[in-house]
Amino acid sequence: MAPSALQRWLRTLGLALLLALPAGLLGGCVYRLDVQQGNLLDQTDIEAVQEGMTRSQVRYLLGTPLAVDPFKPDRWDYMYYLKPGKLSRATQRWVIVRFDGDIVREVNRDVPLGSQG
Repeated sequence: MAPSALQRWLRTLGLALLLALPAGLLGGCVYRLDVQQGNLLDQTDIEAVQEGMTRSQVRYLLGTPLAVDPFKPDRWDYMYYLKPGKLSRATQRWVIVRFDGDIVREVNRDVPLGSQG
């Protein structure tokens, strides 16, 4: 005896649900990479940078600056961004070091991203 249209439709629906359930459950198991960019800035190293230090001392503590403006060679920008894969909140830091010649004149710590500094 041939199955009715309703039975075929129910069988197709059941098979579709049976296949969709594992795919939906596995979709939540996606590994998301941590996104890390810039210079990893340790708070103790940032606090160690003081007025009167030389460029080489700052480079030793914080590393090579992420951005050096060719039109303003007396300013070094250190930026750090970390977005853990599972979390929605990112960690962002921006430190600006200003020089007078070869000597640190000013250190702006934890400048809000998006400001001109």
